[in-house]
Amino acid sequence: MTAEGRSLAAMMEKESSSSPTTTPPKSKQEVVETEQEKPLVKHNIPQSLISFKEESNIVADLSEVERKALQEFKKLVQEALNNHQFASKEENKQTPEADPDSDKSTEIKPPPEEENPEKQAVAAVEEAKEEVFIWGVPLLKDDRSDVILLKFLRAREFKVMDAFTMIKNTIKWRKEFGIDRLVDEDLGDDLEKVVFMHGYDRDGHPVCYNVYGEFQNKELYQKTFSDEERRMKFLRWRIQYLERSIRKLDFKPGGICTIFQVNDLKNSPGPGKRELRLATKQAVQLLQDNYPEFVAKQVFINVPWWYLAFYTMISPFMTQRTKSKFVFAGPSKSAETLFKYISPAHVPIQYGGLSVDYCDCNPEFTIDDPVTDITVKPATKQTVEIIIYEKCIIVWEIRVVGWEVSYGAEFVPDAKDQYAIIIQKPTKMAPADEPVGMYQIQSW
Repeated sequence: MTAEGRSLAAMMEKESSSSPTTTPPKSKQEVVETEQEKPLVKHNIPQSLISFKEESNIVADLSEVERKALQEFKKLVQEALNNHQFASKEENKQTPEADPDSDKSTEIKPPPEEENPEKQAVAAVEEAKEEVFIWGVPLLKDDRSDVILLKFLRAREFKVMDAFTMIKNTIKWRKEFGIDRLVDEDLGDDLEKVVFMHGYDRDGHPVCYNVYGEFQNKELYQKTFSDEERRMKFLRWRIQYLERSIRKLDFKPGGICTIFQVNDLKNSPGPGKRELRLATKQAVQLLQDNYPEFVAKQVFINVPWWYLAFYTMISPFMTQRTKSKFVFAGPSKSAETLFKYISPAHVPIQYGGLSVDYCDCNPEFTIDDPVTDITVKPATKQTVEIIIYEKCIIVWEIRVVGWEVSYGAEFVPDAKDQYAIIIQKPTKMAPADEPVGMYQIQSW
């Protein structure tokens, strides 16, 4: 009997959506599911009437007014570079004149060769120019600079002088804060679970997770926020993490140069924590002043009641542009909200997704493995089938997102005189359950 034509089918009866993860060689997987209707719970969560949509950073796509503003901005920046306006006071100090009473012995040099006066003037200007880098991009050296300048212009509604003041202040702050040195410092890994990058959203933006519930750990909280010195160290660590992430972005016109932020407020310390409030206020102010237009979307999940009250108070002080980037979701809607913007294949398992980090405890799947994401309507079944063409080992995993499901799997030979082999009897699963699967089926 040949192996050709055999198939393995996993069947599920489901109440929402489920996503099987598979890594079969030369195979295709199928899962069957049924969904039941559940009443939707409405949350009194604020949502912007206007959803933010990123503008193009390609100059040809700009309006005439925006192009004119960019040209004026570039002219101001060029003049500032020529006149060393971005340099610090120490950098602008002139070399002291020679002491007239010092050794007057001089070296006799041959007269310089005659050169073209125009060439000499150009060389003098080039030598006088200041070179400034921001997020690893040299200002006015290539078209990446246009993308940087557009961020400042958009942050100031294309008011050129306001944008110029902002970029001057940002460059000054970066020098005073020692950003270029900070990027290479070793500040430890105590906070690696508080902020981490994982996967990409549906538009290709890298996703950054901020997990405030980690500060429920009293020891970590005290170590991070108990005094001004520790709060400053936290701020330096957060800025360092952001800088390293930004330098991986693509600043070419048309490239991805913003980050998708997910803020997990589950078990987050409330507004009564004075130390955290002070650190957050300081961090927000620095980010707002010195990192314009780096957020594609701000999604808040597991939002508690007290945060909604807090947001209601601060909302009037935010611009419509800022509020249009915000999305809020309570605990019951967090996974569903994330999936609107991020494929389940890129959402970590702790948030109801399918993405797992490769490790010794989980050697079978990584974020690069293919995922089949299926949403099943009420009272229906669907089948995901793995076609087997040769001797192989098939491994799969199924996770449930949404409501309870019933899942089963069977091996179905193609020969008429062969019987289907039940691999997994129909079993009920809930979203909170561990993933089903990880079966290894050897076929020949």
